[in-house]
Amino acid sequence: MPLRFVIIGGGPAGNTAATYAARLGAEVTVVERDIIGGAAHLWDCIPSKTMIATGGAMSFSRRMRGMGLEQHEAEIDPRALEERIEGIKGRLRSSISGLLESQGVRMVMGSARLLGPHEVEVQTVAGTERLQADALLVGTGSRPRIPDWCEPDSDRILTTRDCYPPKTMPEHIAVIGSGVTGVEFVHMFASLGCKVTLVVSRQQVLPNKDPEVAAVLEDDFLRRGVTLLKGARAVGIDRVDDEQGSGVLVRCDDGRIIRASHAVLAIGSVPNTDGLGLDSAGVELDRNGYIVINHHCQSNQAHIYAAGDVSGKLPLSSVASMQGRKVAEHVMGLHTREHRHLDYDKAASAIFTEPEIADVGLAEAEAFAAGRKIRVTKVPFSATPKALINNDPRGFVKIISDPATGVVLGGSIVGGAAAELISVIALAVTANLKVTDIVESLLVHPALSEALAEAAE
Repeated sequence: MPLRFVIIGGGPAGNTAATYAARLGAEVTVVERDIIGGAAHLWDCIPSKTMIATGGAMSFSRRMRGMGLEQHEAEIDPRALEERIEGIKGRLRSSISGLLESQGVRMVMGSARLLGPHEVEVQTVAGTERLQADALLVGTGSRPRIPDWCEPDSDRILTTRDCYPPKTMPEHIAVIGSGVTGVEFVHMFASLGCKVTLVVSRQQVLPNKDPEVAAVLEDDFLRRGVTLLKGARAVGIDRVDDEQGSGVLVRCDDGRIIRASHAVLAIGSVPNTDGLGLDSAGVELDRNGYIVINHHCQSNQAHIYAAGDVSGKLPLSSVASMQGRKVAEHVMGLHTREHRHLDYDKAASAIFTEPEIADVGLAEAEAFAAGRKIRVTKVPFSATPKALINNDPRGFVKIISDPATGVVLGGSIVGGAAAELISVIALAVTANLKVTDIVESLLVHPALSEALAEAAE
């Protein structure tokens, strides 16, 4: 009898685990209450990057004169933009569902709840169904965090999921939160022609990133007219309707008040672990509601796994997918062979601002804080022919290596195509390659990747 593998959540973690386990012979059932493909993925990630791409096209149109072309001001077509977003989501959802079906995975649309360690109850439109499981994976994702000092209304006070696109394009939007999501929203709305104010609770945007990286982004924001309110923490958002029109007032803890047409909350997320009956199965959660897992993604109940946002690890689709693959291998017993555990410190990440930002591995500040000896080399894109050809010389490539061995430990990139270029450094970090391996690679000319070889020298 094949192993019965029940997966709660059809996002990147769940659908990857499902396809791998099914190929290895498991009887797989995926339960999803919202959307096959994952709510965080198809309701957040893909729509936001689609709007960023549209904003990027508008930004490029403003730089056309620098490339010997007559400049034309592009205008947004909100209906066409919404259709484009829905079209992309639909194609991806269809592709994922088709792959699952081709592998013989059974999909059940409904809300799941654990009745015990091996039993799952699913509420569907047709009624209640009970599933028996030899192994379980919880991959239910996360949702935007909403503080108790404001109440989103999907009209003027928005969560991130209300913005793809918003009902009306903001004249002036206040972005609350200067982390990864916050700065992407600043870039997105500024590129689309909106006035933007960013509330920065600390003294730099992206407080957990390299200060040099943050400085380049801040300079670009200021150049585009973005207002940065540093050292301010939002404590309230109120709707206003007066002689000045409809809008919002954002109140900060230092007494400053921002009047804008809209406000968007970008202050993190919370795991979707409530209501799953995890206590009935004896699954341990941490104080923030995330499922506690080991290096195999197992909870304290050995046959119950967690992956994706609910695992409390890096909230990246790429990480969730890899976790899903590792879970499938472990469930099916393949971990007894040569098995490489996930090293979350070597996961590459990107921020889709303009310029793009990407990093991987050891950060310069972390190394200095730990007293570790490192070699840091940095090359500006302004010295790279392809960046000049593209009329976009902003940013740099930075590579961090071990001075004794030359092994690549990490790196960061700010500039055009950073999300693509970081893959080279990520491969070097994962495979323990040396800077000489990058230097001696015969790369394309002219190309932005030449900056990688120069930084590795």
